[in-house]
Amino acid sequence: MTRQHSMQSLVQQYLSERRSLGFALIVPGTQLMSFARFADRVGHRGPLTRQIMIDWAQGQTKRATYLTWARRLQRIIPFARYRAQFDPDTEIPEAGTFGPSTRRLTPHIYTEEEIAELLAAASRLPPCGTLRPATYSTLFGLIAATGLRISEALHLQCIDVDLANGTLTVRETKFSKSRLVPLHPTVTKRLTQYASLCEQYIPTSPERRFFTLASGLGLVNRTVHHVFERLRKQLGWTARGGHAMPRIHDLRHTFICRRVKLWHEQSADIDNAMVALSTYVGHAKVSDTYWYLTGVPELMAVAGRRFELFASNLENDLA
Repeated sequence: MTRQHSMQSLVQQYLSERRSLGFALIVPGTQLMSFARFADRVGHRGPLTRQIMIDWAQGQTKRATYLTWARRLQRIIPFARYRAQFDPDTEIPEAGTFGPSTRRLTPHIYTEEEIAELLAAASRLPPCGTLRPATYSTLFGLIAATGLRISEALHLQCIDVDLANGTLTVRETKFSKSRLVPLHPTVTKRLTQYASLCEQYIPTSPERRFFTLASGLGLVNRTVHHVFERLRKQLGWTARGGHAMPRIHDLRHTFICRRVKLWHEQSADIDNAMVALSTYVGHAKVSDTYWYLTGVPELMAVAGRRFELFASNLENDLA
């Protein structure tokens, strides 16, 4: 393989074409370039082979699990199919070579007490009496109340927060979609209080990040997770689910589960409600929203009571 036709150049060609069609390919692009560097380093020549792809999937990770191998191999398959258009000798590995590439770990569904503990602990963050504790408590509260992704909350600008009408504009997030998120009056009230506090430290401008520190800089994702980890350890939570510890993202799972539980209690049309919820949380498909549901006792109990009522009414109708 010449320098002009190194695996890295072929991958770059593929990524450029796909990105020109609107695909971001951030994580897949990183992993494909890792594969390309591996293939060039070992001196691979000629068409793509199953063996070179399997060697990379198995040999470039410290976590030697079939799930990890399957996920890595899954990243390369679209590139192999693309290359097959130009080189018919290209080999395309079976998607199930290492088994399924996806697995749903049960999330931690927070109780009301845990969410209250989190917000209280965040409001006590040092330095006391500064903007920092208010920023973190409001941030975590907003995610719990709306199910926003952490990235969506952090990228909110002042212009996106319409306190007069009680809405958020979430712009160009996952799947390159934007959406309008209506807020409960209690959430709007808390955001209004936070916005007023921010004005005491830094001037408001449309482009300024809504969640900010006294320096005027917006919060960084990695820093937020670090602060959450410290609060989690301080609160001494025990994980209820498949993950090692409760996560910020579990607040999104919790929001969806609680919303469905409330609808069951109100005898709402769940099918139609789920379509609305899917739009609200920014999912591309309603099946993605169902993925977030977890059979916690509270939800199963209310769903069971509703089914019993349905079955009883059906029996009476047939009698």
